[in-house]
Amino acid sequence: MKHPFDWGPSRALEALAGRSLDALVDHDIRQRVQEMGLRHSPYGYDAWGVSATAAARALAIARWFYRSYFRVESTGVENIPAGRVLLIANHSGQLPIDGVLIAAAVALEGRPPRHVHAMIERFFAGVPFLNTLMQRVGQTIGLPAHCERLLQSDEAVLVFPEGVRGSGKTVFHRYQLMGFGQGFMRLAMRTNTPIVPVGFVGGEEMAISFSRLLPLARVLGLPYLPLSPTLTLPMPVRCNITFGRPLLFEGTGNETDDVVLAHVNSVEEAIAELLQEGRSRRASIWD
Repeated sequence: MKHPFDWGPSRALEALAGRSLDALVDHDIRQRVQEMGLRHSPYGYDAWGVSATAAARALAIARWFYRSYFRVESTGVENIPAGRVLLIANHSGQLPIDGVLIAAAVALEGRPPRHVHAMIERFFAGVPFLNTLMQRVGQTIGLPAHCERLLQSDEAVLVFPEGVRGSGKTVFHRYQLMGFGQGFMRLAMRTNTPIVPVGFVGGEEMAISFSRLLPLARVLGLPYLPLSPTLTLPMPVRCNITFGRPLLFEGTGNETDDVVLAHVNSVEEAIAELLQEGRSRRASIWD
């Protein structure tokens, strides 16, 4: 009997691409993935469909973008505690490249390296091939139940509380936080999970947009359609990522809105400070 993830053209395409990508997977990548301690079934996948083979291939690609294309500088990775943790970051860049680079920072700079599960938009679940690929490397549709199960399993989970409001922001709102919801905070309190605020600098310049073209985007079934001179293809700007000190908020997760919102505001303020710190470290967007 085949495993449910081993089906159809998606599997065939993965196998074809995989043979080419295996050449990029060297000893360093294999060692890091091994140290992540992914818990696999006899079929080679974990409970979320993550494959160590796919994770190694993805990390090899991400390493090139991280070190060569975007020349990322990361600080504070040592602030990420062992066990369950929520990485809460600002969102930008039109495409989910910020999530890839944050996860790469934890895998490449962390001691020990850790696998990060990112909560992604529901839109990606309906994109053929891409949905399977994202599942293979540990990206999960951002449902509260999914996030809570991962935290209960002591995983590291990356959440962008701004959602598409952040990723699709225009140049007129660069480095402005577009508002956080309460969901991540209630989950953190309910599961007694520390929050590590993350400031990502560079996404606002890699693919600038002058409009979200929402009327046309709705017709096409898209969350937004960037009006971008680069056609959303990212420019090789220098990025930096700053991981703040962990924050722990006590409670049950059932507190009143005013209590939870006060905690959410604390996280937003921490991220805003990290963004200011990160921007001050860059001489220009290219250096």
